[in-house]
Amino acid sequence: MSELITLTAAQLAGKIAAGDVSAVEAAQAHLDQISAVDGTLNAFLATRAEASLAAAREVDARRTAGETLGALAGVPLAVKDVLVTTDMPATAGSKILEGYQSPFDATAVAKARAAGLVSIGKTNMDEFAMGSATENSAYGPTANPWDTTRVPGGSGGGSAAAVAAFQAPLALGSDTGGSIRQPAALTGTVGAKPTYGGVSRYGAIALASSLDQIGPCGRDVLDTALLHDVIAGHDAHDATSLNFEWPSMAAAALGGADPASLKGLRVGVVKQLMLDGVQPGVKARFDETLAMITAAGAEIVEIDAPHFEYAVAAYYLILPAEASSNLAKYDSVRFGMRVTPDAGGTVQDVMSATRAAGFGPEVKRRIILGTYALSAGYYDAYYGSAQKVRTLIQRDFAAAFEQVDVIMSPTAPTTAWNLGTHNADPMQDYINDATTIPANLAGLPGISLPIGTAAEDGLPVGLQIIAPAYEDARMYRAGAAVEQLITARDGSPFWTQAPALAGSMARKAAN
Repeated sequence: MSELITLTAAQLAGKIAAGDVSAVEAAQAHLDQISAVDGTLNAFLATRAEASLAAAREVDARRTAGETLGALAGVPLAVKDVLVTTDMPATAGSKILEGYQSPFDATAVAKARAAGLVSIGKTNMDEFAMGSATENSAYGPTANPWDTTRVPGGSGGGSAAAVAAFQAPLALGSDTGGSIRQPAALTGTVGAKPTYGGVSRYGAIALASSLDQIGPCGRDVLDTALLHDVIAGHDAHDATSLNFEWPSMAAAALGGADPASLKGLRVGVVKQLMLDGVQPGVKARFDETLAMITAAGAEIVEIDAPHFEYAVAAYYLILPAEASSNLAKYDSVRFGMRVTPDAGGTVQDVMSATRAAGFGPEVKRRIILGTYALSAGYYDAYYGSAQKVRTLIQRDFAAAFEQVDVIMSPTAPTTAWNLGTHNADPMQDYINDATTIPANLAGLPGISLPIGTAAEDGLPVGLQIIAPAYEDARMYRAGAAVEQLITARDGSPFWTQAPALAGSMARKAAN
């Protein structure tokens, strides 16, 4: 295994900029790692080595010609398959889009290419981002690099697993109810959900349009912030895109690199996010982290957010309703697969046969639920009521941020569970998002970073930090400071505690 794959994105970018290594060598090293371990992981749905290496050669040629390139130029990037790309298929993990090739790049992908990042593959995901384990993919589940009998989280488990297994230093994901943050927690990586509208959703295959948000995944807080800087900004193609001058997230992360920056920070702990079912090892790590930041000068404030307990119920009415509408376009007529019944039939018969064959069980379940919630006589009782609860949750956040600067909680109530455990009971997956869903309902930025492993199983535990809208930089600054405390406690960055699939190369590289 090449030592190149064990570097952070910032370290690798520095070596490429200095001429110590070429973008082609960096891309090839990561493609080799994908070939070596992805038969076990199934983190990637598509790679195109020729296209990736050609893009890397172009970066090297531009640098040789004396062009000024972006801070991450030449760094490999994995892309969640929810984002359309011109060089690889975009399936959203569904049979109904098998082989679909987009004529354009999603805005986040286009910005990454313009900044010189090298796309090396499309990552696995729960079908149409519906799930918390990346077990609902039509192309098979993804395994967790820390323990391949466990899930990597979902729906963006492919992107998180790819970063954790040193297949890519950076990845793009999407977060509708925690699908960037929860996989980050379960794989020991960092994942951020920006303020709603802070990153364009143009070219993202929609699940629930009022909740979906594209965001970055990385090995540490600085890497994640660097990618955030690349993809952030207004996009006229996206009607929900914020026309706002965002500060540098990387500068904020560097500003938080000294734990002394925690002094005076008011940290809210919402009692409704400390769920009854929190795993003892997760709670122990969270309590230990609170003690560390208190010692560094932060103030802990207990927050009561009474409407948070209804967040999961509201979310699982809003999301299916919006999904039912968004997925109506997969009708066998316009694009995607088409199944014609043996006996022929009407357009409606073909549509029914196509959707029956093309959608998986979880997608069908949510479409049915969402269609029911939007039906005549039930709209106000279900969807309308859920939106009212959403407003109350937003007010709870507003009241909380009058008292504190950021909110912290465990990202997920448990560590990674065994593959197949929740298949018989979808409610287990739904409840596992209880800590991450409120931020999506309110459109707030949130980040997950690793704070250690649980004593009972040795698997990663994630800390979630939520900031007010537009205050993404505050979130990164606090995250970087906590990360430094964890590094000081452990004696090395968390990412150097390499999972089994990556061996000990990361530790050797760090030392």
